[in-house]
Amino acid sequence: MQGLADGYFVISYTIGNYLATQMNKKLSVDRPEFVAAQTEVQQRIQRLLSIKGKRTVTSFHRELGLLVWEKCGMTRSEASLKEALQKIPVLREEFWQNVNVLGQGAEFNQALEQAGRVADFLEFAELMCEDALERNESCGAHFRTEYQTEEADALRNDVEFCHVAAWQYNGANSRPTRNVEPLEFEEVKLAQRSYK
Repeated sequence: MQGLADGYFVISYTIGNYLATQMNKKLSVDRPEFVAAQTEVQQRIQRLLSIKGKRTVTSFHRELGLLVWEKCGMTRSEASLKEALQKIPVLREEFWQNVNVLGQGAEFNQALEQAGRVADFLEFAELMCEDALERNESCGAHFRTEYQTEEADALRNDVEFCHVAAWQYNGANSRPTRNVEPLEFEEVKLAQRSYK
């Protein structure tokens, strides 16, 4: 949970430092993967600029942020996660039909930049809720109210969740695949954390 709170302040410096080291590296743009990605981005930009809806990007961003904070924040439950998983696709559909992105695509456009990020956040928020719902335990940043000790500490489930999981993107409108790699501890034994 501390990672959630502190990560907000640390990530901007981490990403900035990484990008600063990449500035003078030359990349080839001749590969078909690059051309396909560039075409996809240009189509997405045109789509965002052509919607001309009635809601601002900021209003969608705030609504999504509040939804995720309340339903998939530091404390969450099966019911709250399922509710979020019903509401996020509805919000995403409205975004792609009713967002209003000011400006043009051929110039520096912060509204367009924000719209692209919010579109990504809508996808990421849904995946984050899926992942949280998948974990039937409380461990680390996953505190599910159904899985706690009598003293209200996190209740781990190392039998089923002693692994690393990574979600694989399978394309738009396709459910991602959850890939799992077991963790094996030889020197350190897993133990239930107690703050008492």
